[in-house]
Amino acid sequence: MAIITIIGAGMMGSALAFPARENGHEVRLVGTHLDRDIIAHCRQTGSHPKFDRPFPDGVKFYDVEDADSAISGCHFVICGVSSFGVEWFSENMLPRIPESTPVLAVTKGLFDLPDGTVKTFPDYWREEAGKHGRKPDINAIGGPCTSYELVAHDHSHVTFCGRNPETLRFLKSCLSTDYYHISLSTDVTGVECAVALKNGYALGVALSIGANRKVFGDDTLHYNSQAALFGQSVEEMRRLLRLFCGNDAALSVGAGDLYVTVYGGRTRLVGILLGEGLTIDEALERLQGVTLESLVISKRVYAALRRRFAEEEIAARFPLLAHVSKLIAGEQAPIPWDAFTSEKFN
Repeated sequence: MAIITIIGAGMMGSALAFPARENGHEVRLVGTHLDRDIIAHCRQTGSHPKFDRPFPDGVKFYDVEDADSAISGCHFVICGVSSFGVEWFSENMLPRIPESTPVLAVTKGLFDLPDGTVKTFPDYWREEAGKHGRKPDINAIGGPCTSYELVAHDHSHVTFCGRNPETLRFLKSCLSTDYYHISLSTDVTGVECAVALKNGYALGVALSIGANRKVFGDDTLHYNSQAALFGQSVEEMRRLLRLFCGNDAALSVGAGDLYVTVYGGRTRLVGILLGEGLTIDEALERLQGVTLESLVISKRVYAALRRRFAEEEIAARFPLLAHVSKLIAGEQAPIPWDAFTSEKFN
């Protein structure tokens, strides 16, 4: 039996308590300073407020002040914070975790750098720890898996990525179940870029849902336009992976994650509202200030591209990303369908 500490009581981190505990491991769920109400609810009811199924018996709950106790003696830590908590985790939690204790992160996103490249969160954490002479073992999860479907035991296939194959095999042995299926990869940059990019492109695909609602006035799904934008998204993701990573080997991981994100969550909602013709401010007001990682990743990737290419070249090579970026910046324009067409003659 392993001891597994989850830091961050958000939906994805908390969902991983299910396969971990069902496999017989001791699970310690630690809330951040923003999760006090969630942890209190978990203690009182044995369930997460966002899930319709209780935690398996035996999951232990901790407030952030008790993080040291929860980390002590654990075999690995799951980082369950959102992309908005990356710096917080680096400054407040990572120094508490022994270098010999692996970290497995569910957090998805990228930083844009002044030279026009991007940095994954595992690389960021390693570099920040390196400034203090530490070398943490950082791993991450990518692939199509929503938290509520994981809790429901729907079949999910994800990829654990990291630098050490033996560590990855150990993490897989602890969390793999008959419904949670895990591939392993040492291509950390590729996997992390792929699953981060899908957030911005899921918003792009959802634009067609809103645009069709505006025209037809009903909730009938129009799959032609969604499929067209999905295909364009995958093509642009392939180009970005080759640009940032040198290869597109992890494209299938990102494409699967793109599919599941299009069909649920906050990114879908904001994409629909923008497709209906609302401005970004109007859409965010409608969603009552919900934070959206898709907006952040779109801005950062576009900023990285602007350091490499002229606006016209970005629009030619990445027309859907350029369109999404304009909408996020407050501009309004129709979907540039003709920009997605091409000629490929042998």
